[in-house]
Amino acid sequence: MRRRLLISSALTAAASVAVPALASPARTRLPRMTEGPFYPPRSWRADSTLWPDQDADLTTVRRKEGVLRAQGAWLGLEAQVLDSAGRAIDGAEVEIWQCDAQAAYRHPSVPATAGRFDPGFQGYGAAVSGTGGELRFRTIRPVAYPGRTPHIHLKISHASFGTLTTQLFVAGDPGNAEDFLWRQLDSATQQAAALRLTPAPAQTDLRWMARHALVVPS
Repeated sequence: MRRRLLISSALTAAASVAVPALASPARTRLPRMTEGPFYPPRSWRADSTLWPDQDADLTTVRRKEGVLRAQGAWLGLEAQVLDSAGRAIDGAEVEIWQCDAQAAYRHPSVPATAGRFDPGFQGYGAAVSGTGGELRFRTIRPVAYPGRTPHIHLKISHASFGTLTTQLFVAGDPGNAEDFLWRQLDSATQQAAALRLTPAPAQTDLRWMARHALVVPS
């Protein structure tokens, strides 16, 4: 699995320009949050018939019968893993998972019935940060889940700090004000967890772009 992550990271890095150093207000760390009920267990992901892809591109699912593309507005997410002292962390494993454009998660508890979820959305992806802490994902702009504002789950792991599980929220989304997790955060931590989206260049197949500092404990 780690070899696949390293290959995936190398390919995505080669396909994009270098990510400059990113700043997070006052180097505020990302908040610790629970995995929630829909983190796909590793034992389930080990079944290649269910998970033919687990790379950093969540918008494309490659199966023997062909290539499927995700519904929703595609998002290019560039990030840099930094500690709270401002040092870049290379070799950090970053996992993300989120619901699809139909608000369905890929998880054993969600029935895999036709029409229940988007088969073209990978649901989960992983990458390893390179030199300078940089990494890149392709996913969709997160959508609201019943009772929750749009968000992306993250799990960041490295020997220097262990594992940090957190979430990123869409900056300025009206649903944030009613989200119970967002409202528990102070202003500085909200800023650290707020993903600022900008329209992607017209020549790409993306709709949105975002760059974000993933600030972990020092």
